[in-house]
Amino acid sequence: MKKLFVLSFACLSMVSATCQNKALEEVKDPRLTDIKVPAGFTVSIFADNVDNARSMVLGERGTVFVGNRAKDKVHALVDENNDGVADKRYVIASGLNMPNGVAFRQGSLYVAELNKIWRFDNIEVNLAQPPKPVLVSKNFPSDKHHGWKYVGFGPDDKLYVPVGAPCNVCNDNEKDPRYSSITRMNPDGSGFEVYAHGIRNSVGFDWHPQTKEMWFTENGRDQMGDDVPPDELNIAPKKDMNFGFPYCHGNGISDPEFGKGKDCSQYTQPAATLAPHTAALGMKFYTGSMFPDEYKNQVFIAEHGSWNRSTPIGYRVMLVRLDGNKVTSYEEFATGWLKNGKAWGRPVDVLQMPDGSLLVSDDFANVIYRITYNKK
Repeated sequence: MKKLFVLSFACLSMVSATCQNKALEEVKDPRLTDIKVPAGFTVSIFADNVDNARSMVLGERGTVFVGNRAKDKVHALVDENNDGVADKRYVIASGLNMPNGVAFRQGSLYVAELNKIWRFDNIEVNLAQPPKPVLVSKNFPSDKHHGWKYVGFGPDDKLYVPVGAPCNVCNDNEKDPRYSSITRMNPDGSGFEVYAHGIRNSVGFDWHPQTKEMWFTENGRDQMGDDVPPDELNIAPKKDMNFGFPYCHGNGISDPEFGKGKDCSQYTQPAATLAPHTAALGMKFYTGSMFPDEYKNQVFIAEHGSWNRSTPIGYRVMLVRLDGNKVTSYEEFATGWLKNGKAWGRPVDVLQMPDGSLLVSDDFANVIYRITYNKK
């Protein structure tokens, strides 16, 4: 793969300010010269200085909403002239507790903070003066360990909300089934239930465009060594499946503390085991028309990167190739955020735009990148 010299306007400057430098010539952004993507693809900056950019969702009018984990704000980014660069930005909400998760439905933005879900109605016509939020649910624990949430609406029009384990590894799920699960509810917060069990922490999911089945990433536990256990890509096509945490990990790896007396074959095995400790987060099926046909209905995964591994791994965007529902390969797509053993960026989430380009958020470099393909 060739090193790409990538162009960026990088002219966003302040909240709600219109970019004034469109007449300037494109310049090379030195941060991006390290990023490698396959031939024909190009990486540019969609938005810069987006503090702790995490989960993303697209509004009906093209607004990109961005949550964060370490700060208290939710941002909205608008590309007014469709040139691939956000011209305006707004703060939709502030003073929230880990507002990582964002979802969109029928003109309303849903924001998940630590233990609550809020709804902002008619948000895209009120970006400069956001409406007072409506409380949708407060039916979640307040533990900060794995407390940040990724949320999204499924084909059944229900809001899916993971609840991570409040620990590295523990069996708190036996006392409270909300832990180590993916829950769901109706858009108004009613009908709350646990959908899937035995999931240490998922910070990314999507539905297969053909089968409509739920796929999700899961982060494996720490402190079992550099190479054990793997992160996972899982499929949950129906309610009440159990994926084994905290008793079993990966493809039948028994937990040294909680696995005693448990048969790992009784739990749902992953669709694919991913590299260990890479913190596989946001994932999306690609359904656009910009990329070559070989990428259609394939999975892109943002790997945030390891923190407790002697040799760092991750800090990249991976491609999982499928044949129907069968995983055929797991390969690098965009790399370079890990340089000489040190990370200068950490991919978090991926979002497909209407034109088929792919956005990638980075909560370490505070950037949202745009990946495009140039047909020859």
